[in-house]
Amino acid sequence: MTREAISHETGAIYEFTPNLESIATVESGAQLTIEARDSLDGAIQDDSDVIDSIPEEVNAATGPIEVEGATPGDVLAVEIEAVRLDEPLGRVITIDGFGLLDEYDDIEAPRTQTTPVTDDGDAIEFDDLEVPVDPVIGTIGVAPESESYTTLVPHDHGGNLDTTDVTAGNTIYFPVFQEGAMLAMGDCKAAMADGEMCGTGAEIATEIDVTVDVIDGGAADIDLERPLVETPDAWKPLASAETLEEACKLANRDAIDLLAAEHEFDDTDAYLLSSLVGGLEISQVVDPLVTVRNAVPKEYLSSPF
Repeated sequence: MTREAISHETGAIYEFTPNLESIATVESGAQLTIEARDSLDGAIQDDSDVIDSIPEEVNAATGPIEVEGATPGDVLAVEIEAVRLDEPLGRVITIDGFGLLDEYDDIEAPRTQTTPVTDDGDAIEFDDLEVPVDPVIGTIGVAPESESYTTLVPHDHGGNLDTTDVTAGNTIYFPVFQEGAMLAMGDCKAAMADGEMCGTGAEIATEIDVTVDVIDGGAADIDLERPLVETPDAWKPLASAETLEEACKLANRDAIDLLAAEHEFDDTDAYLLSSLVGGLEISQVVDPLVTVRNAVPKEYLSSPF
């Protein structure tokens, strides 16, 4: 199958809304290359470039892409095959009013540290240090059910999940809320730690190879309400909420649903098992809603689809 290229130059969004209009329409099973610009739209090219406040438009997400046959109640599977850096320079920044330690007097904002990519492409340079390149898709999602969310916000539709597992070799599943799903993605990082503490990773332009598939929601073992990541070793429900505690509760509830369906347990037994085999992981703690995931090893959980 020929791989179709879809560029941010054709279209990109700064808000996920229920009534998105597509820039491209593809079949289920389509292989795509998504070209995404850096989350700051090229505003940072040197250490002297700074951003004083969060821009009104940030985290451009290439799309939306309509996937034929996707209807509300279905699941959209996005297999991430590769994330390639598409420019020789990343950037990590602080912005006044944003970041985990924003209120601390010794943390300067705004400040910029550009992160050149090494000649071999295997690392980025942070001052005299080298950090391995491990690209992450920061913002990825579908049209939401009823409310609208900027590309800075994560929610049940996906959005600004800033999750290190959203990377090559993994698959992320989304509940479909609108006809065609309306997939969009961007805001990639050359490297990022769990938590994204200062508010950014090494923001950089990328090319992303994905395959999209529509899964009949009626054939699934669960009614997917939020994104779910599949890694080679685990299933990881993702949840976003106003507090870390509430996000943990949602991710735990989703893990319980998976375990209960798999083992024909009631919710209490699935809850007990989750406390033995699950594992809460922080995705990010800096966006308007925080995001966590609950990792359940595949030895306890087969595919729900």
